[in-house]
Amino acid sequence: MARLIMWNLVTLDGFFEGADKWSLDWHDTAWGDELEEVSIVQLRSAAMLLFGRVTYEGMASYWPTAEGENPEIADLMNSIPKVVFSTTLDRAAWTNTRLMSGNPLEEVPRLKNESSHDIFLFGSAILASSLMPAGLIDEYRLCYAPIVLGQGTPLFKRSAHATRMRLIDARPFKSGAIILRYEPIQISGGA
Repeated sequence: MARLIMWNLVTLDGFFEGADKWSLDWHDTAWGDELEEVSIVQLRSAAMLLFGRVTYEGMASYWPTAEGENPEIADLMNSIPKVVFSTTLDRAAWTNTRLMSGNPLEEVPRLKNESSHDIFLFGSAILASSLMPAGLIDEYRLCYAPIVLGQGTPLFKRSAHATRMRLIDARPFKSGAIILRYEPIQISGGA
């Protein structure tokens, strides 16, 4: 069975985008050879990428024509099978994308059973917040960028459900960024 891994870059004050939609220029504070290598290794190991509609639309508008310093990342992003959860989209045009309008709480376990390789959830804070209370995210892999924005869109949404975490690994980079890997600890009877 596949593991579902949430992967996000996040600011020290908890935002995964700035005050404006798709305001991601702060990613440059974390980016460098080390994070590029991690990105490639993760993408090579991914059986599938999951997105909510908003993140999917942004990614689908960027990656098919992306021209960066490392074309391998764009090639991997475009070739890996993708699933977008949406009740409002009528089609998903990005290469290798499957549109799912069903309940993610029912569909994600099926997707996990279809593969023995990791599935990554990129961005998609609203989708993630629906999966967290059900215990469907197996690992939280967060790259904290060395910046405090002061405002933006928080990665973790308000919830009545608390999730305790156990640190698996911490990996600092020369850029000042650090990747923290956590797995959720199942708690019976509340936080």
